Amino acid sequence: MADVIQRSPEWHALRLGKVTASRISDMVAKTKSGWGASRANYAAELVAERLTGRPAEAFRTAAMQWGTDTEPDARIAYEWHRDVTVSEVAFVLHPRIPQAGASPDGLVGDSGLVEIKCPNTATHIETLLGQAIPTKYVLQMQWQMACTDRRWCDFVSFDPRMPDALQIHVQRIFRDDEQIAELERETRIFLDEVAATLDRLRSTYGDAEALDTLAVG
Repeated sequence: MADVIQRSPEWHALRLGKVTASRISDMVAKTKSGWGASRANYAAELVAERLTGRPAEAFRTAAMQWGTDTEPDARIAYEWHRDVTVSEVAFVLHPRIPQAGASPDGLVGDSGLVEIKCPNTATHIETLLGQAIPTKYVLQMQWQMACTDRRWCDFVSFDPRMPDALQIHVQRIFRDDEQIAELERETRIFLDEVAATLDRLRSTYGDAEALDTLAVG
């Protein structure tokens, strides 16, 4: 586990060129005809990161910035709501797959995690009324559990614009070893594809020495 601050330059460097939990759903996205475009786009991002040593530029909306700014308050609210202490961690490498890892929003006790979302009020209300956790977040949490070897993850939806009694919703998701095994299998295949693309670029353009100097890991 790396002891750096999330979203800092050091944190971006740790994640560079690696499959991460927040993008695991892009990696496995499918359409009726095969893999979704997000898989190819994600692979291209990782290839570019490894060649340049620079993180891909991430587009941030106002809603995304709201989530980042509100997350510390959500973490405090969760600690009070569940009477627990959350330990923050920046990045955890997968124990068996090189070039893969996760950045949980916090470790809880010896066996738990917390994943915090601070959505718009309409989405928060839908969650309060029982809407299922989106699949992309379930996959994200399962990958976090794979990387940290934890048994459960509390999904938190937090909106401080709501009345006090309705500001936080917590739902526990338990580790699914079968789903994790499938994600690990797909991640190995995906990373092999990324490596193969890098090899083809180096062999095609001939400047392998210069590319190797820039490449990460």
